[in-house]
Amino acid sequence: MHIESFRQQLRSLGAKPCHEQRVLRAWTQVRSLDTRHRLAEDFLPLALRNALPGLISDLNGLARLASEHPAEDGSARLLVALADGQTVESVLLPREGVCVSTQVGCAVGCLFCMTGQSGLIRQLSSGEIVAQVALARTRRKVRRVVFMGMGEPAHNLDNVLEAIDLLGTSGAIGHKNLVFSTVGDRRVFERLPLGVVKPALALSLHTTRADLRAHLLPKAQRIDPEELIELGENYARATGYPIQYQWTLLEGINDSDAELDSIIRLLKGKYAMMNFIPYNSNEGLGFTRPSWQRASEMAGRLHQCGILSRLRNSAGQDIDGGCGQLRARAAALKSERQPVNQFVYQSD
Repeated sequence: MHIESFRQQLRSLGAKPCHEQRVLRAWTQVRSLDTRHRLAEDFLPLALRNALPGLISDLNGLARLASEHPAEDGSARLLVALADGQTVESVLLPREGVCVSTQVGCAVGCLFCMTGQSGLIRQLSSGEIVAQVALARTRRKVRRVVFMGMGEPAHNLDNVLEAIDLLGTSGAIGHKNLVFSTVGDRRVFERLPLGVVKPALALSLHTTRADLRAHLLPKAQRIDPEELIELGENYARATGYPIQYQWTLLEGINDSDAELDSIIRLLKGKYAMMNFIPYNSNEGLGFTRPSWQRASEMAGRLHQCGILSRLRNSAGQDIDGGCGQLRARAAALKSERQPVNQFVYQSD
């Protein structure tokens, strides 16, 4: 289901813009439309009130919890079942965040990513993307949404931007707390500045060498790392949000002093932050993560040169939780948890 098609359904039932907003706020913020609080009875048209149970059932069916896998770091990986039987992964993050998927599979084919090994199966609708946030809000408070799960958001741009627009308005998520993560695509830099809701931007850089980047990210749009950083800098200055550069640390591949020198050269003086993420070495794809000492040294060197950097663990290290692994094991999993009700309609 697409958000615009759902809006049209509401309009066909007599909803005015204010009615649309009430229903969409209730869905995205996981509130009930309760006639005892005078909301539905007094303000929603009769045809819409009568149709609400069916509409809500459709919304709840967009993303249901198949299994939940808590980790020691406070995160939890969710296997999310879609209405057609496909599954994607969401991650409940510490500090009131959620990471959501935008595609079933991914076409970029990053060599170090389990999701990329399956290729692209299908796009998620804007409704399915938002439904992951609604599902997460049934588990814990969510103030930040990161579009960094399965899939490349730039390859599903219309649906992702529609979801961002709804989450940044009816969903009550601060615009800088909506983080659009991409390997880099010129359409992103053309489209994101045009929206009413302008998300923060995370760019998956991984290396400063164009040849190595082409090897590691074989189907990403060919943009030289230096040009990608300039495009990012322009967006950062226009929005006032620093660019978050993502760098998955692969031992012996992109953790050299030469790479550090190039990062410093390219990012010094930029409105940017570098996130070093040691590789989740449980994926069995032929890469290993460097020692924590080496990763700390790299982050420390950037700090010494005036470049803000963070050393982050990929969420769910202790549960073999690299992105795509949970879905890859889905055929062998049988959920022990009943689906949760996300959005409750109560009538007198």
